[in-house]
Amino acid sequence: MRAIKAADISAAVKDLCIDASHNLPDDVIEVFKKFAAAEESEVAKQILEQLVENAAVAAEGEYPLCQDCGFAVFLVEQGNEVAIEGASLSAAIDEGVRQGYEEGYLRKSIVDHPVYGKNTGDNTPSVIHVFPTKGDKLVIHLAPKGGGSENMSKIAMLKPADGREGIINFVMNTVAEAGPNPCPPIVVGVGIGGTFEYCALMAKKALFRDLGKPSDDEWNAELERELLAKINDLGIGPMGYGGRTTALAVHVESFPRHIASFPASVNINCHSARHKTVEI
Repeated sequence: MRAIKAADISAAVKDLCIDASHNLPDDVIEVFKKFAAAEESEVAKQILEQLVENAAVAAEGEYPLCQDCGFAVFLVEQGNEVAIEGASLSAAIDEGVRQGYEEGYLRKSIVDHPVYGKNTGDNTPSVIHVFPTKGDKLVIHLAPKGGGSENMSKIAMLKPADGREGIINFVMNTVAEAGPNPCPPIVVGVGIGGTFEYCALMAKKALFRDLGKPSDDEWNAELERELLAKINDLGIGPMGYGGRTTALAVHVESFPRHIASFPASVNINCHSARHKTVEI
C-alpha cells in the first residue's frame, strides 16, 4: 500500500487550477489553427486567429483565459493500492481549489445554496468523480467548466425506437438552440445509454478527451465524424458570426442500457476547452 499525504494532493491541485486557467492545452490551440486555415469566412478566420493570440497572451502574462474561471470539475483515477493520509480525498482536493483560486487570482463563482445562496468565496465545493483503478497511482483530471456553456447542455430520455437518428436529431437540436450562447466554436460531449445520471456523466467525461482524438469504439467514432460535419453545416460559426467552424470536436461516450430506456445527453463546452491532468 502506498500512502499519499493530503497536503501533497492539495498542493498538486492548487497548481493544476492555476495552470488550467492560464494555459490552454496544445491540442486545443492546434485545432484552432487547423480550422482557421480551412475557414472560408474571413470574419471567422480572424476570430480563430484571435483565439490563438488570446491563448498566447494569457500564457505569457499568466492571465486567466476567460473571466469565467469555472466550476472545478474533477475526474480522479484512484489506484487500489493508494491510501490517503491526513484528510479525505474530497477535502484535500477542495483545499487545493481554495488555494489555487486565491493565489491565482481566479474568479470565484460558486454559491452555497442553489436558490438562496451567497458566494462561498473560494470556489468550493468542487465536483469530484472517483473511478477505482489498479495500482498505486492517483491521477487527477481537472476541467474548469464555465456557466455559459453548461447552461446550454441537455439530457433526454428518448424512446429505444428512436435509434441512431434520434440521437442525431437530439444533438443537432440542442446545438442549434444554443446558437452563439456557449461562445462557439464549441466542443460537444455526447453520452448515450446507461441510466439518467450516468448518461450525463458520460457527456461531461467526454469533454476531458484531447481534441482530435476519436473514440476507440468505431461506432462512436463514426457518429462523432457525422455529427461534427452536420454541426459545422449549421453556419453558426465562431462567436455566432457565421462560418464553417461551429464545433471544434464532437466526443461520444456510450454504455449499455435497460431495454426500456434510451437516455442521451449533450454537454457543451466553450472554445476555452480547459483540461489538465496531474499524476501523483
